[in-house]
Amino acid sequence: MPPPAFDRLRALAIGSQAIGLTLIITLETVMGNAARPWQGVVLAAMLATALTIALLRLYRRNLARKRWAERVEDDRDG
Repeated sequence: MPPPAFDRLRALAIGSQAIGLTLIITLETVMGNAARPWQGVVLAAMLATALTIALLRLYRRNLARKRWAERVEDDRDG
């Protein structure tokens, strides 16, 4: 089965990274050097989001493999 044409998790990952980068640049522009702690918070949130999305992708891939293996096993039995 081919992968879907639109992957929501990939779109979410790209969108969250784009928003984070934009926010980091905006903070630097508006606040100057005072933005450093907030930029760290934004970076930590970006990393947490990326890790969560990676784990969701791994879970979905493993679930699909399990379903495929069950389907193959059912075809062998029947």
